[in-house]
Amino acid sequence: MGIIVWLVVGGICGWLASLIMRTDAQQGVILNIVVGIIGAVIAGLLFGVNMNAGITIESFLYALIGAVILLAIVNLIRRGTVR
Repeated sequence: MGIIVWLVVGGICGWLASLIMRTDAQQGVILNIVVGIIGAVIAGLLFGVNMNAGITIESFLYALIGAVILLAIVNLIRRGTVR
């Protein structure tokens, strides 16, 4: 059950990050989930947040920040601008 919850939260974080970075039209549901999960990993590495402690508002916000950072890096590599 926990993995399903993390997939849903990852999808929401990825979707919100794609809205913030204006890449929503380019991504599908699967890519939103991947971006959200990788964003959570990035947040864990950068901020030292334990993402295995459960889903809290703090972990959700850190995962969102990590997803935005990931999309900014991808935009920088693809387009040469963060946007």
